[in-house]
Amino acid sequence: MALLEINELRTEFATRDGVLTAVNGVSLRVEAGEVLGLVGESGSGKSVTGFSIIGLIDPPGRIAGGSIRFDGEELIGAPEEKLRSIRGRRIAMIFQDPMMTLNPVLRVDTQMIEAIRAHEQVSEQTARARCCEVLERVGIASPEQRLHQYPHQFSGGMRQRVAIAIALLNRPALIIADEPTTALDVTVQGQILYEMQELVRESGAALIWITHDLAVVAGLANRVAVMYAGRVVEDGPVDMVLDAPAHPYTRGLLESVPANNPPGARLRQIAGMPPSLIGLGEGCAFFARCDRALESCRQPVPLTPLPGSTAPEHAPRLVRCLYPINEMVTP
Repeated sequence: MALLEINELRTEFATRDGVLTAVNGVSLRVEAGEVLGLVGESGSGKSVTGFSIIGLIDPPGRIAGGSIRFDGEELIGAPEEKLRSIRGRRIAMIFQDPMMTLNPVLRVDTQMIEAIRAHEQVSEQTARARCCEVLERVGIASPEQRLHQYPHQFSGGMRQRVAIAIALLNRPALIIADEPTTALDVTVQGQILYEMQELVRESGAALIWITHDLAVVAGLANRVAVMYAGRVVEDGPVDMVLDAPAHPYTRGLLESVPANNPPGARLRQIAGMPPSLIGLGEGCAFFARCDRALESCRQPVPLTPLPGSTAPEHAPRLVRCLYPINEMVTP
């Protein structure tokens, strides 16, 4: 049994123009100790999927259907008290902006100790010792001194390290990281990615890394799921998906990376714009932008195993396309 099993998740938001379906039938599996990269352009539903898992969808949004089973327990429809006991203890989230995690008017030690004592009855001394230990693990020197400081006394990279440390305080089984390194410079980003790899390896926790940066996923993840217009369009082992994309959208993402273009050549890009998520039909959402589309693509397109896939049984190669790029399937 997988640590996290999501089946046909549907998350909607009520707007003046109609119901916007931000997550439309998403199914994912994450094993203990696995790193899943969840990628796609802005508005593809990556972050809303993460918020849905942890139960942070508030009106006008709602989870309209599907199932989220964590360690065998159904989370959709669970009492708020149950979700609060899981949030921060069994499932932790790292946000893109660390100030969504950190209160600017409270010292770091106050916030970290509170995060521990919300789930465990431990003394302040024990909690403080754990805070120092975790701050050291994420690369913050002189942790005892740093605990007495306020968030504004930290740089952006250091604040993000503190946010990661808070996520690790209660030794969660699953960590959801929502583009936590996007606003950081490349050097700090590399350091945090390395530290996250080490922490996951040491703790055995599963990690869902939400990002639009394919280079990050290539160096961090075991598996990658590509999202477009609220749907997963491709899912499989990271080397297979990035080396031999089967969905035209995945191929378009890879071709738009500057490093994959010849020097001096015009940057390749995906033609057109993403479709509106209000009233989106059941056919392929990429239809209008795809150079391989046929009239049959207007019919419902399920996420199915890729023909000829050589992926292991526990991590099948899946694609939501009637005409996948078969000639590029073999890695």
